[in-house]
Formats: sequence, C-alpha cells, structure tokens
Amino acid sequence: MATISFPITHQRITIIRVRKPVRRDLNEELQWFGNSLGLFNLRDKDRSCFRIFIELLQAAKRNQPLTSDELAYKTSLSRGTVIHHLDKLLDAGLVVNERNQYFLRVGTLEAVVDEIEKDLLRACDDLRKVAREIDGELEL
Repeated sequence: MATISFPITHQRITIIRVRKPVRRDLNEELQWFGNSLGLFNLRDKDRSCFRIFIELLQAAKRNQPLTSDELAYKTSLSRGTVIHHLDKLLDAGLVVNERNQYFLRVGTLEAVVDEIEKDLLRACDDLRKVAREIDGELEL
C-alpha cells in the first residue's frame, strides 16, 4: 500500500492505493472510494465519516446543504463527532462550509476526482516553479 499526501495551501489530499473490491457492491465501492482518499480509517469503527460522507453525497444530489445538527440527526451521531469528521472533509477540500451549512465541493464522485486532479496538478506546477528558481540560485 503506497500513500502520497500533498498539503496544498490549507488543503491536504491523501491518496492511498488499496485493492478495489472484486465483487460489484455499491456500499463496498463507496467505502473503497473514501479509503482511497484517506477519509475512512480503521479507528472509525462505526463508519462515522463514511456515513457523513454518504449523507453529504445524497444532499448534493438534491442540491441541499446540511447543518452539523442535521447531519448528526440523520446519522445518529453526536454533533461533536460530526464536527470532527466535517473538519477532516474540509481539510481534504471535499466539503465547503457556508453560513454553517455544509455541502460537497462538487456534486458527483467523478467531479470530486476531477477536482482533486486539478488541485494536484496546480500543486505540482507550484512546486516545479519554486524548484526551478531554487535550482537557478544554487547554480551561482
């Protein structure tokens, strides 16, 4: 299992290569998707982050942001647990908070991947530019 983690300004994107589920099962594939983005881990025994992510995904389909209280109610989790996981999703750049309402940055999982790819490419371009400048200064 290889892990690549890139801090991008105030955003952390983690990509973990994990084996894709062999059998077609929507729940397992969603879990794999989140695991591949480093969102869900083994310490999350009751799949709290996964449940919050699914609620946000369903809300995105309805174009409806949710408050932390609404997420807590829908997932039967404490508001503190919801806030903890929302912070993780915010740090990953997957969730946006406007006026205490949370929604996915984009409306589909494919668009999530597209946005992550754009973020990574921008980060690599910035790194390349700074590396070029440093290399130029080191050649003095």
